[in-house]
Amino acid sequence: MISGQMIRWITGLLLLVSSSVSVADTPAVKQSLLQMIEAAKKGDVILLEPGVYKGPVTIEKAIILDGQGKATIDAGGEGSVIYLDTDGATIRNLRLTNSGNSHNDLDSGVQVRGNFNVIKDNVIDNCLFGIDLQQSEFNVVRRNDISSKPVDLGMRGDGIRLWYSFGNKITDNFIHDSRDMVVWYSKDNLIAKNRGTRGRYALHFMYAQHNKVEDNEYWDNSVGIFLMYSDGVELRRNKISHATGTTGVGIGMKESSEMVLEGNKVLYNAIGFYMDVSPFQPDTINLIKDNLVAFNNIGVRFLNDWPGNHFINNRFKSNITQVAVSDGKGANSNKWNGNYWDDYEGFDLDKNGVGDTPHEFYSYADRIWMDVPAAQFFKGSPMLEVLDFLERLAPFSPPQMVFRDSRPKIYVD
Repeated sequence: MISGQMIRWITGLLLLVSSSVSVADTPAVKQSLLQMIEAAKKGDVILLEPGVYKGPVTIEKAIILDGQGKATIDAGGEGSVIYLDTDGATIRNLRLTNSGNSHNDLDSGVQVRGNFNVIKDNVIDNCLFGIDLQQSEFNVVRRNDISSKPVDLGMRGDGIRLWYSFGNKITDNFIHDSRDMVVWYSKDNLIAKNRGTRGRYALHFMYAQHNKVEDNEYWDNSVGIFLMYSDGVELRRNKISHATGTTGVGIGMKESSEMVLEGNKVLYNAIGFYMDVSPFQPDTINLIKDNLVAFNNIGVRFLNDWPGNHFINNRFKSNITQVAVSDGKGANSNKWNGNYWDDYEGFDLDKNGVGDTPHEFYSYADRIWMDVPAAQFFKGSPMLEVLDFLERLAPFSPPQMVFRDSRPKIYVD
């Protein structure tokens, strides 16, 4: 017979096994994080043991909170996971998850309301917004993996959001499956070496000045980079590709001035560059230099013949239409000089790398889909190609010259 002591021992063992299975299925939530933060002093380092910690939490002192790559803070679907309201703190090596769902409250992985903080090497998932900075300066946001909640694109929050924030460095982050990265009323920020995919605007500027955007890669977004009512933004060495929807734009600008677009690769988009009343400020120019614009439906599209854009030493390759102007006029008010055009039909008899005659681009049957937007559905179809051929062979009316590059480059690469 089994003794009572043996029955109690077996029962306890079964309960222990049952408890272990429950912990594996639903990780234990540690309750002590708030107490640890409250007990810490300025400059202390809190090294979290592996496990799940209960959020939301507020940090109001300059401490270092380090998850060592094995700790999770779960907000339980309420508010922001971390509310950082201090200067000089560091949040690193954490998984931050399960924020609230309020757009009004900007429920985020991290809300930053301070200066000289560092948020790095974190995974932020199932959070409506990723990292939100408001009136915050000289913060570093680096090497974070950020995604929003699994809802429709327009209902997600922004992966990274800057509002009236200056001098921040946003570098080496991977932003995916969120809505936008947006920069509002902010200046002197560096946005570099980030990657972004499966969003709406990979990077969107609104009323922002003198920011630098360098060495980023954005692909499979509705729009790559769009600048609205912004001045003095520099875009260098970025790669933007596969913005192919009906509103797909690689790099676009609206009423934006003193832009520098240099050394970018704009590939496989519905529209490579989109120009809407830019530059807007009087007596300013936008410099578009040394970019590769290739395999786009339209290389450059202008809303109208607005002056002040200087296209210098760019390479236009394998775009279905190199340049289009929506108002039926040309783009001759802009400067075109030293660009490479793969449809240039001239020669270089003196072997100086420059075409002997200017490259002049005329619109023929493509006027149909420019003037009648619904006809764009048939762009590239055999019928329009035949019409275009006949127009070039014997024009029914004088074609419109879209632009003239007086010194087209000849490349062998």
